[in-house]
Amino acid sequence: MSDAAELIGALRSRGWTLGVAESLTGGAVSAELVSVPGASNALLGAVVAYATPVKHSLLGVDQVLLDAHGPVHPDVAAQMADGVRRTVLVDGRPADVGISTTGIAGPDSPDGQPVGTVHVGVATPVGRVVRSFVFDGDRAQVRRRSADAAIAAALELVRE
Repeated sequence: MSDAAELIGALRSRGWTLGVAESLTGGAVSAELVSVPGASNALLGAVVAYATPVKHSLLGVDQVLLDAHGPVHPDVAAQMADGVRRTVLVDGRPADVGISTTGIAGPDSPDGQPVGTVHVGVATPVGRVVRSFVFDGDRAQVRRRSADAAIAAALELVRE
């Protein structure tokens, strides 16, 4: 069973819902989750906040944080995960879980951080975690590894 299928199953067994906020993965996390039959019972929606201003305007990431550190920062990933929970609310109820990805897939780095730098955020009712990575590989490999890491981090937290 894939991590995506396990995550959807774990969410469904807890009765939890999910929102996803993606930057460098551009919808890959959401696509992987949607490929699981029954995903609609847990996944409420997703946002591809590729442009830095959208991280602030749609997901509520602190503008001062973005100005000081740019979009590729652990605190940005944490705020994106929190923000997407509110963004995909249904009937006034936010998602129980938020997953986020932000990073540099390459081929170049706009701010001097190494290509492959990625931060994944997961926020749940019982805790929040940010995982940081520097993945090797080309753009497609960095994006794929980032999506896999986001799903794995969420699964670990939801299973606890």
